[in-house]
Amino acid sequence: MPKLFRPRLGRRRLLAACLLAPALTPAALAQEATDTIPIGFAGPLSGSSAKVGQSQLHAVELALQEINARAPRLNGRRIAYKLVIGDDRGDAQTAALIAEYLVRTRVAAVIGHWNTAASLAAAPLYAAAGIPQVAAGSSGRQYTANGLAGSFRIIGHDDDGGAYAGSYVARVLDVRRVAVIDDDTPFGRNLAVTFIRSLHDNGMNVVAQERVNAKTSDFNQQLGHIRTKNPDLVFFAGLGAQAAILARSMRRMQIHAPLMAADGTVGPLFIELAGADGDGTLGLAFGSSEDRMPGWKSFEKKYRARYSDDIERFAPFAYDAAQVLATAIQAAGTTDGRKLADALHAIRYQGLTGTIAFDNQGNLLNATYTMYVLAQGKWMPVRSFGGTR
Repeated sequence: MPKLFRPRLGRRRLLAACLLAPALTPAALAQEATDTIPIGFAGPLSGSSAKVGQSQLHAVELALQEINARAPRLNGRRIAYKLVIGDDRGDAQTAALIAEYLVRTRVAAVIGHWNTAASLAAAPLYAAAGIPQVAAGSSGRQYTANGLAGSFRIIGHDDDGGAYAGSYVARVLDVRRVAVIDDDTPFGRNLAVTFIRSLHDNGMNVVAQERVNAKTSDFNQQLGHIRTKNPDLVFFAGLGAQAAILARSMRRMQIHAPLMAADGTVGPLFIELAGADGDGTLGLAFGSSEDRMPGWKSFEKKYRARYSDDIERFAPFAYDAAQVLATAIQAAGTTDGRKLADALHAIRYQGLTGTIAFDNQGNLLNATYTMYVLAQGKWMPVRSFGGTR
């Protein structure tokens, strides 16, 4: 397994790095020199969302192993991709430190970060160095609204996600009284706003709106107020691990309304953390359901043959991010950051998660979403949104 270094709290020096050995035989290496191209990966490999980050990392490792096995060439010279890994803990300050390290390492591009706060902290540093960033997460609209030419996301953004969630609540569910909680991050605040706006557009208002710290496990004050409003549904604009704590807290406080949540909720981690208290939770996830993803069975087989951990929902997007970057490097004929960003803006790639192309801000075109419900310990798809019809 690759060796991973994590930054110590308060330090601003050495951060994290490891190499993914090119999948080339010693005999082949002896016959021909191979140029290595470093690709950065940044995500939460420790902390509450570590399982999501680890699953993304494993997917990237699989993708680069496959790419290197094809012995790719760039301008006639054999190349191999190596992976430089940073653990940002899902924390904005740590993400900035990781970004500084990846810039100093002179990676050609970065896959990451997973959450919006981390990408907002890191993106200006990559942009200043001319390093493209492809986020396999970071759904907050602010990330690609910052005017940075090298910022891309391989999932949808929350202006759309919040609108779909609000429309689903108003038009499909038999609810009238909706309470909203956000995690007081740029992602959470924006998702709550777009969800509430969608409710308003469909003739509904919220009966309560609360805010918590993104790292808290104490929802007592907020839920105490919400309980007096007798809600039919509680919408949480925050990450999956905290959503699981909220689900357990709601049941403990005898709030029997279903929970609806978004970013990172749909997946094995929420089921593990929430237990039986999570049953009935609605979750909006990016992309099509797994059975409708092109190439899912092949990806799942390869992943499970190599790794023992669960496949989190964001892993296929990280896999596609690596494939898209390698394809764009070939199209650009160089690792020059500006030309690589131009190639990414022009790309149209048929990936594991579907067709990948970007608008002029780096957003995924025709993004797909799926609403799930957790029933008897399994996430069951109930409605799809967006995409091409």
